[in-house]
Amino acid sequence: MTRPGNITLGVLFMVGFAMIAPVMDTAAKLIGDAVAVGQVATTRFVFQVALLLPLAWLAGWLHRPRRGEIRLHVARAALLLVATSCFFFSLRYMPVAEAISIFFVEPFILTLLGAWLLSEPIGPPRYVACAVGFAGALLIIQPSFQTVGFVALLPLVTACLFALYMVLTRRMATAMHPITLQAYTGMAALVLALPILFAMNGSGIAELDPSWPAPRELWLLAAVGLIATLSHVFISFALAFAPASTVAPLQYLEIVSATIMGFYVFGELPNGLTWVGIVLIVGSGLFVFLRERHLERRPPPPP
Repeated sequence: MTRPGNITLGVLFMVGFAMIAPVMDTAAKLIGDAVAVGQVATTRFVFQVALLLPLAWLAGWLHRPRRGEIRLHVARAALLLVATSCFFFSLRYMPVAEAISIFFVEPFILTLLGAWLLSEPIGPPRYVACAVGFAGALLIIQPSFQTVGFVALLPLVTACLFALYMVLTRRMATAMHPITLQAYTGMAALVLALPILFAMNGSGIAELDPSWPAPRELWLLAAVGLIATLSHVFISFALAFAPASTVAPLQYLEIVSATIMGFYVFGELPNGLTWVGIVLIVGSGLFVFLRERHLERRPPPPP
């Protein structure tokens, strides 16, 4: 049984995640096109491996992965690598709060994938909530699409890829410690990304051609890597200490902190239509989580 003290720790870890995650996105946006987006995404995994692998080794959490497990790590890494690259690229042209708000259709996509791929039962109310959430995303995407074109769809692509990543995570999370899982996924991401960057060196393809960053960009890359690693540790421990139905709604605080960061760093504020979309996404998401929590509390049917 989960103790109240543990639930409080879980809530604090999730709030911490929601507060610091937009700092990573802000640092990525500040880098702009000074560094290839593929290099920015790869740097995030360099820090993830450098910080988490020694920790997992010292704690005795490492094990020798089996062949089937290696395939799952590579699949998770590929999904997360492409998702991160798409999101960081969108931040070059979109406000942080808008990109994050569009990304938050991910719980709805995950709900649908859970029904289609994992045979998890979902009723009509959750289908309606998903439809309302997608409608909110379209309200945000439409004006952004007129301004930046297809780039406005990249946070939606990120949400789809991250939902698939979470489906694989559900299959693997019970088999190993969360820190070990993140460390192995980071290693798999580097195995995929580093050969591509070496091959693209000097190619002139702006998104993949690596370069040596200036001191300012070095500090920003370090911030991206450190905060990305720390935020994933926070969310892993939040889910370890408290039920997902308790802490998951707190993730929407990320929109608040992203709006604050966007205003103070870039002078960006969502417009009226974007706020309507945000309200629809957050409201639908909270409905889904609260309904799941209510269903979990219902007594089981008699035999």
